Amino acid sequence: MAATLTMATNSGHSDELDAIFKQKRLLRTQVRKTLKAMDPSLRSQQDSEIQNKIMGASWFKSSHRLCAYISCSALREVDTSKLLAHILQDPGKGDKKLYVPRVEDKNSHMRMLNISRIDDLVANSMDILEPGPIDAEGNEREDVMRANEPVDLFLLPGLAFDKSGKRLGRGGGYYDNFLKNYQDLAKARNWEPPLFVALSYSEQILDEGVIPMTSSDVPVDALVSPAGVIPISAAALNRLS
Repeated sequence: MAATLTMATNSGHSDELDAIFKQKRLLRTQVRKTLKAMDPSLRSQQDSEIQNKIMGASWFKSSHRLCAYISCSALREVDTSKLLAHILQDPGKGDKKLYVPRVEDKNSHMRMLNISRIDDLVANSMDILEPGPIDAEGNEREDVMRANEPVDLFLLPGLAFDKSGKRLGRGGGYYDNFLKNYQDLAKARNWEPPLFVALSYSEQILDEGVIPMTSSDVPVDALVSPAGVIPISAAALNRLS
């Protein structure tokens, strides 16, 4: 009887997950169509507004160690090129330390490696820029998971978001896995958790309740859109206000 009940429970949970994954796939298709239909000049305008808002923010200026994504125009991600150039403009000052993603395999395994200049990036098989594991001097790049100091800020991509912090990724699970692992590391080392801030076009912010979540999905602390900064979590309200 107990075994039968367990099987029924597991089956119900599996059906629920299948329904969530199906809903996510439909949402991804809809959002991709919306992004594809965006006027390029409007997208460029929003790119500038979002990056300028971040660069002018006190919470960005005061952050010393950051993880940020390298935007890909083919994926229609919010551009980060101006932000990255700003962070790397004078590495000799040692003001900010930047880690960017490198995909290691097709099993949702991603690392964040330190770079000191844009030239450190090379195109991978999908024509997405990422750092090589070895720098120009032949040294292994520092992996943020092995760093001795905590990250202050993550600047994150995504396909869609809502104002309660839900994030819809592209389905690979790379960011959710990485963010969960970093949260565990920060907790184990008693570090203050970093802020997870997502960059979003206005068209990517959906109504609350539309994006389904599973236990493996990591919410964001705040959104930055052309309309401004939207703090969500208590940590964001404290640090971004």
